[in-house]
Amino acid sequence: MTAPVCLISGVGPGTGSALARRFAEGGYRVALLARNEERLAALEKQLPGAKAYRCDVSDPAQVEAVASAVERDLGSPGVVIHNAVGGAFGTFREVDPQILNRNFQVNTMGLLYLARRLAPAMIAAGKGAIVATGNTSALRGKAGFAGFAPTKAAQRILAEAMARDLGPQGVHVAYLVIDAVIDLEWTRKRWPERPDDFFIKPKAIADEVWHVAHQDRSAWSFNVEIRPFGEAW
Repeated sequence: MTAPVCLISGVGPGTGSALARRFAEGGYRVALLARNEERLAALEKQLPGAKAYRCDVSDPAQVEAVASAVERDLGSPGVVIHNAVGGAFGTFREVDPQILNRNFQVNTMGLLYLARRLAPAMIAAGKGAIVATGNTSALRGKAGFAGFAPTKAAQRILAEAMARDLGPQGVHVAYLVIDAVIDLEWTRKRWPERPDDFFIKPKAIADEVWHVAHQDRSAWSFNVEIRPFGEAW
């Protein structure tokens, strides 16, 4: 039996790597997409059946080329996880409009390019899952998030439109709202006084994405919110 294939964009040292490890442990051959080839090469060696691809998902030509390479090397992905993210802090007067546009290209257009290229094979198969990882910026616009929140809100609405289109065709689309600070090296440095319980663990995020991607089709989720137990919300 051929192993299923999972494609993950934005494979960094945190959530992306945790997702790759979770799906590899679950028997998937994992396509690792990121702009940093050195990081991908190291992870590729650790995960049996995984293969690394350099890809800027904001570039439709690169998405097309990499999608074709994945299909050739591993097969058609049955699960696609859009985890690539562009972000910037600042008010609407402070943020560089070009940075906001760049983040939109990665967060929203990247999801569009991946889905348009890879969903047809899922529709033909009558099954598949597309999951986008987001956060609370997809639901609200705080003053200092003007360079980021608009792009995540657009991403979530795009995912919802996709879910309503693809669901009746057998393809599950879900949006994961991560209402927490992810436990990463840079977040630990930014909030050095915070206890361990303040942070959400990348492995826990990956476990939830795995669960969502494998839900029984009689009980699919779209909006999924996760947060640490002590989070005030």
